[in-house]
Amino acid sequence: MISRRCSLGTTALALACLAALPARAQTPPAGPSDGLDLRFANGIAAIVESKVITVDDIRREIQPLIAQIQTDSHNEKEFNEKLEALQDDVIQNLIDRELIVKDFQKDEKKHIPDSFVDNRISEIQAEQFDNDRSKFLAYLRQRGTTLREYRKEVSEEIILGYMRQQQRKSQSIVSPVKIETFYNENKDRFYQEDRAHMRMLQLTRSPGETDASLTARLNEIAVKFKAGEKFEDLARTYSQEPSRRAKGGDWGMMKRSDLKPEFSEPLFKLKAGEMTEPLLLPEAGYLLYVEQREYSGIEPIDKVRDQIERILVQKMATVSQEHWLERLRRNGYIKHY
Repeated sequence: MISRRCSLGTTALALACLAALPARAQTPPAGPSDGLDLRFANGIAAIVESKVITVDDIRREIQPLIAQIQTDSHNEKEFNEKLEALQDDVIQNLIDRELIVKDFQKDEKKHIPDSFVDNRISEIQAEQFDNDRSKFLAYLRQRGTTLREYRKEVSEEIILGYMRQQQRKSQSIVSPVKIETFYNENKDRFYQEDRAHMRMLQLTRSPGETDASLTARLNEIAVKFKAGEKFEDLARTYSQEPSRRAKGGDWGMMKRSDLKPEFSEPLFKLKAGEMTEPLLLPEAGYLLYVEQREYSGIEPIDKVRDQIERILVQKMATVSQEHWLERLRRNGYIKHY
């Protein structure tokens, strides 16, 4: 007998919650205001295989996310809607957790060595409890969980990670044809603004210094550049901008939209290897240099091939996981309350 109510598209959020369960200390369960006591009067939300999913199980998963839901909600109605949706996500994914563990356990050759669990618990004690075992045990008592039960949770967390990783591995190869098709159908995603690898030399205006005086100082440096000295060497010597002076005034690749118009307009008129005329602002004078130029347009496929492959691998893994979970749900015993 199978009874299901949650959509398949809600898996990712609650799986993320589940993965964090044994790895951090949780705050005390939420009170009756979360609506769970009224929604599940018998204290049971679902049964999957032989596992009973209780209201307390759901609360433990939801509690760390309540503050974020409150922040994201504009009113009480929206908060309640988001909270109910999250409850459904958590229930579905507690169900999926049990189904995945059962699927792993069907293969008698597979098991999680005790040493793996011991090592993970040691990591948790170090990361979350300052390596203080007494704090860790106090946390278990506060949760009403025995060490044996907690070891089981940690073992299941390891199983979940392993099983999801196996699903991703099965979808790790993307054919060149798929990459080219995706590129041709989504070229707008790979539009690139004008970009320039910019170096900057800054001279801070002295108190009361005139534009003419500041321009003259910048022009003295410009003469050295035109005589063949490297801009980066000049920036190291003369620039008064401390954060990038040691790097030869290197600002890296900058988009036109990254810069204020006083800089972007003269900079993007230049070709690689060219320098602006002195630029005067109230606080300082500047010389900008273009080390490399990339012009606006669709990036070539060879430049974005790896990016597309990562996108497609992620999509394939998501679809594969949903099909896998649907099969487990279809073949498992699930009863909702």
